[in-house]
Amino acid sequence: MTGTLPGGTFTMAEGLTVTRMGYGAMQLAGPHVFGPPADRAAAVAVLREAVKLGINHIDTADFYGPHVTNEIIKEALHPYPADLHIVTKVGALRDEEGNWPTALAPGQLRQAVRDNIERLGVDAIDVVNLRVGGFQDPEPGSIAEEFGVLAELREQGLIKHLGLSTVNAEQVAEAQRIAPVVCVQNFYNVAHRADDKLVDSLAEQGIAYVPYFPLGGFSPLQSEELNGVASRLGSTPMAVALAWLLQRSPNILLIPGTSSVEHLRDNVAAAGLVLPAEELSILDGIAG
Repeated sequence: MTGTLPGGTFTMAEGLTVTRMGYGAMQLAGPHVFGPPADRAAAVAVLREAVKLGINHIDTADFYGPHVTNEIIKEALHPYPADLHIVTKVGALRDEEGNWPTALAPGQLRQAVRDNIERLGVDAIDVVNLRVGGFQDPEPGSIAEEFGVLAELREQGLIKHLGLSTVNAEQVAEAQRIAPVVCVQNFYNVAHRADDKLVDSLAEQGIAYVPYFPLGGFSPLQSEELNGVASRLGSTPMAVALAWLLQRSPNILLIPGTSSVEHLRDNVAAAGLVLPAEELSILDGIAG
């Protein structure tokens, strides 16, 4: 790694310290995360620039494309730097129409882990998140069987650490009774604050919280408020929204995605933006 990122790092587990500003690879696939990108060389360039900037946390899934993002990650970065950590997720598939059917049967989960290992070109995956909820909100119910499958693969050495995606607090607690959880990846941003208590609870336990779609869900009024803060700070709404997440809690890790090197640099710059107290108060009120 050649860069030094603002925002600092977070230690998810022994031997797993990541930059709080990470990179989400979803947008490296084609439109609607389906099929190949229009410019594969540009996708490779974005990944290499991310590492050059100092990012050592890459978020992906073999069902992005499907298979596309993992293949591009391998092309761009393999053999991987020793301190680069790749986090993937299992629990869904892509069908021929581009839908996202669930894939939570034990055999499907085992195959998904093997597919990620093969396409990424690794012996074991740093972190595998079990995705069990809907597109945005958790679905109540036991996840013991599904998480137990991943725990077995961890014992076999195919997975180093386990995480969860789109889950509620009860499901986190249930999973923790089976095996350690190092991260939770849920829908959360300055306007969508349903997970506030979960963020704080995980922080107390030293568990990372990784919000996805950090700019989704704004109404015109809320966007106007965000734009106002950005204008006063001479910044952009995206940078302010990302900076708010970094200042919200030290266990929050960011994985904004982009297929543009320029946009990637803008996202990284957001990690250095410090929001004054009066502007934080305005942003905190958006979800109220």
